[in-house]
Amino acid sequence: MRLLIVGSLEGHMITAGKIAFEKGAKVATVDDVDQAMASLRTGNGADLLMVDIGLDIDKLCKHLDAERFSVPVIACGIGTQPSKAGDAIRSGAKEYIPLPPDAELIAAVLAAVTEETTSLIYKDPATAAVLKLAEQIAPSDASVLVTGESGTGKEVMSRFLHSKSKRAKKNFISVNCAAIPENLLESELFGHEKGAFTGAISRRIGKFEEANGGTLLLDEISEMHPRLQAKLLRAVQEREIDRVGGNQPIKVDIRLLATSNRDLEEEVKKGNFREDLYFRLNVVTIEMPSLRDRPLDIQILADHFLGKYAESNGVAKPAITPEAMAQLMQHHWRGNVRELENTMHRAVLLSRDNLVGPEAIMLTGSSFAPAAAAQTVVTQAPPSTAAAQAYGGPQTPSQSTSPSVGALEAPTDEKLVGRTVADVEKDLILNTLEHCLGNRTHAANILGISIRTLRNKLKLYSEDGTEITSPGNISEHLSPSV
Repeated sequence: MRLLIVGSLEGHMITAGKIAFEKGAKVATVDDVDQAMASLRTGNGADLLMVDIGLDIDKLCKHLDAERFSVPVIACGIGTQPSKAGDAIRSGAKEYIPLPPDAELIAAVLAAVTEETTSLIYKDPATAAVLKLAEQIAPSDASVLVTGESGTGKEVMSRFLHSKSKRAKKNFISVNCAAIPENLLESELFGHEKGAFTGAISRRIGKFEEANGGTLLLDEISEMHPRLQAKLLRAVQEREIDRVGGNQPIKVDIRLLATSNRDLEEEVKKGNFREDLYFRLNVVTIEMPSLRDRPLDIQILADHFLGKYAESNGVAKPAITPEAMAQLMQHHWRGNVRELENTMHRAVLLSRDNLVGPEAIMLTGSSFAPAAAAQTVVTQAPPSTAAAQAYGGPQTPSQSTSPSVGALEAPTDEKLVGRTVADVEKDLILNTLEHCLGNRTHAANILGISIRTLRNKLKLYSEDGTEITSPGNISEHLSPSV
């Protein structure tokens, strides 16, 4: 975990950094937003930013987005400051934590950031067999190709390989080749010199250099354009790169991992992927089994996600009924672990009397279930644990009280008959967004769709004249008891 502290807050930020260091984080400090961006551009990297709420967090988040730095931001302030906390979260901060720092809270924040990428939870023999192979080849420097359907945990496996390697104490750097336009991916990988192209306002260290000494993961490498594959092949063969606009080759020492949810041999036959690059990457292949092929993992993962989202919503962990578990075990899981996680997130929000029954699971073969939506109970989820503390709410799940639950009138079959799926889908999306107080990210998580899909849907509704709920001031929506 690499933590970058931005600002001081009368020395409280430094104290927070010391606590994080004692918890095992690598900590660096800078004074302001410009220095933070300069640090990231020079390849120092960060897995988390803790930022003084008095600084321009909106400017920071816009810079991070524009320059494609995917780093979560945590805003920090002295005591409870609901108005400023709300502004910071609307600007893009993931959380607000009050200072002076609480050691347990800092530890919880660090754990929350790392949990997604380091947790390997399994019970099924099929998963155990894959992990046995991974442990066997992890200590080597051999390139590894991790394959499998979307949502099976390919990046988690890649991080596992790094954690078990001799490079474990060095950086693990991941690049999503599918998420970055082809004309920008070269700069992302190899870096660029100042003035190399329009918008290159300063030198930028690429991911190869940032990963020097450690591990570089090229996620969804099958999406990389063939032109760039040729440059990547040279980097893989020679362990040498050229920054865009540079005139001096740079040696790098990395272990290369790659993932793909496509059959790369088929992509080679189609001419979409270079055969020589494929053989360079494919020294060892680890195929992640689909969730339906490891049924014993479903139960243990479902229980894990129930606990995770109960804690983040400040409620007691609900129990799952045998009927609901049978539903989970029989589902096809087209979206694998990612789909299961979203399902259990919804289940926590829709549970009744601290039980998750079939009506809270909402499983169908498509993204939305009109029949299930008709019986949806909307739960006013409180801020996550850290945010709840900031507003004077419950400090631990055990101290929390159940949030207020308001049941929507359940439409009868007659009210659904004659309506299109698109119409019901629209109501579900808009009602969920309203329930989330306009927070697009939270709404997308509950709905089980990407934030991009949600934004596209909302854009269409807005163009049709529908009023869309906008993020409001957090303090305006908190109940008097919070």
